[in-house]
Amino acid sequence: MSELGLNTVSFAGRAASSSQFKALYSEGMTLVEETASYLDGDGRAASKVLPRMASVLYAAESMRLTTRLMQMASWLLLQRAVNNGEMSRDQVLNEKSKVRLDGFNVDRNAPGWNDLPESFRSLVERSLRLQNRIALLDREIYRPSEAAIVPDNQNSVKAQLNLLQTAFGTN
Repeated sequence: MSELGLNTVSFAGRAASSSQFKALYSEGMTLVEETASYLDGDGRAASKVLPRMASVLYAAESMRLTTRLMQMASWLLLQRAVNNGEMSRDQVLNEKSKVRLDGFNVDRNAPGWNDLPESFRSLVERSLRLQNRIALLDREIYRPSEAAIVPDNQNSVKAQLNLLQTAFGTN
């Protein structure tokens, strides 16, 4: 770490224990509840009348969506526990190793995607945006050296803006 980096403030660390985190937590848990309600109600009815290819895709994407949301909810609950002093950072790190915040992408070009109900696709898209925000916050809090690496296709200004948007809960 450079000498200049020793005096920097971790916006993500502060955001993780702030009102912005509470809003992120609320958003995540609300999305979990909304999705469960949809899948058990309107989504179940809508899935029964889908064309065959869309029906298969709906089943697969429903499982991915549910898994993605459960992983995010787990992370949010762990972060809330550390924020509330219920768990130490080391305990959270141990439990966090079981949580996956990546690898749940969606192929919007898959056959049948456009036949899926708009409300279902909206839930998928919202979950992906939330997953990206949580994953970025996770990298900043728990793996700061990894978060500092900027992908070749992204300039450093954009990376910092994304980090600030995540830290302060803006879109």
